[in-house]
Amino acid sequence: MHTMWKGTISFGLVNIPVKMHAATENKDVKLRQLHKECNTPVKYEKVCPHCEKELQTEDIVKAYEYTKNKFVVLDEDELQALQKEQEDKAVEIVDFVSLEEIDPIYFERCYYLSPNEGGTKAYSLLRKALEDTGKIGVASMVIRSKQQLAVIRVYKNVLVVETIHYPDEVRNVADVPNIPAEDAIVDKELKTAKLLIEQLTATFDPEKYNDDYREALLDLIQAKRDHEQVQIPTAKKQPSNVTNLMDALQASLDKAKKDKPAAKKTTRKKTPARPKKKPEAG
Repeated sequence: MHTMWKGTISFGLVNIPVKMHAATENKDVKLRQLHKECNTPVKYEKVCPHCEKELQTEDIVKAYEYTKNKFVVLDEDELQALQKEQEDKAVEIVDFVSLEEIDPIYFERCYYLSPNEGGTKAYSLLRKALEDTGKIGVASMVIRSKQQLAVIRVYKNVLVVETIHYPDEVRNVADVPNIPAEDAIVDKELKTAKLLIEQLTATFDPEKYNDDYREALLDLIQAKRDHEQVQIPTAKKQPSNVTNLMDALQASLDKAKKDKPAAKKTTRKKTPARPKKKPEAG
């Protein structure tokens, strides 16, 4: 696993030298843009609209636009010095809280932590203490020039850093348009909705969920590489509007009851790993 960052985690006077590794990866299928006539990849250039000329990296500076078309130019040395000052600081755990106290809307990105030289014992100590108390640590750290609020928790015997948004980065729910007020709910509809939720309730198993679009896109790419005839599946027509809510709830409940016993008897097979073939450019 590639090491993205090295530093120390501190709580009280205890310091743990650690390495940080990305815990997740983007599995999106990346598509290139080509010129339709000759299948040549499109080139994107940095051009100054005022001077009408192409720019090199050394011609570009960073700036903050404090009002429209008014900028404060920031020197690269100043930015690097400021970044170095922050990155040299340890990841300090300032509070211990319960995971349930943090709403999932705050969570951003997850990283694994492994002990660096001399950190094994302190790493194990923090891991065991978090497990026994059921707490997570709230910490501050700098990743890629940005100061991050983060939590440190245990996941399958590994310490994990989960970056979380600051409160001012989460938009105010009052700004969300067209949210209905508390409407009068018909008791029969509510009861049926609850029965439907109970019928569809299961133990969370992440292995049973698949990215159907990515699978279909890779199949399409492979078929075109193999010069096979391609058939695009017809999308199922979705009802434009629910004319009778109670009928829809009842039909959903009946279907869930009918499907559930069959689902228990079926052993799901894992999708075999697809050979890693990259689409050719031309």
